[in-house]
Amino acid sequence: MKSILLIALCVFSFSSSFAKDAAPLADDPVIEQRLIIISEEMRCLVCQNESLAGSRSDLANDLRREIRTLIKEGKSDDQIRSFMVERYGDFVLYRPPVKPITWLLWIGPFIILLIGIAGLLTYLRRRNNAVTNIALSDDDNKRIDALLNNKNGTEAL
Repeated sequence: MKSILLIALCVFSFSSSFAKDAAPLADDPVIEQRLIIISEEMRCLVCQNESLAGSRSDLANDLRREIRTLIKEGKSDDQIRSFMVERYGDFVLYRPPVKPITWLLWIGPFIILLIGIAGLLTYLRRRNNAVTNIALSDDDNKRIDALLNNKNGTEAL
């Protein structure tokens, strides 16, 4: 049994000496750097909570390949962003521009927060008004004092 384990260990350690280094993603590191900068500002359309640079979905790979092609064609960063927005809409950008169609996206969370605060204040006012103040008589106050001062925990009166 030990000899089989030793032979397997030798075979696997020998085969690892033929392992290859990882191939670079692009021939030009400048193109790759631009690709990373541009794709960090874009949302993966499949994952939606990951940047295009960080996503490993097939669509993200295709979009990165498309951006790489546009970079090689000599397009500027703004032209590439415009191309992506034209093709996929403002949703592809992590920071969509402020324009009438995206006002709700930018202002919506604040509106919801204000509605929530107004609803909470209304609820608290109604609850406060529903509680009636009861004035205690002198006899009630004496009974309460007796109960609080009683050490045995039994009623004194």
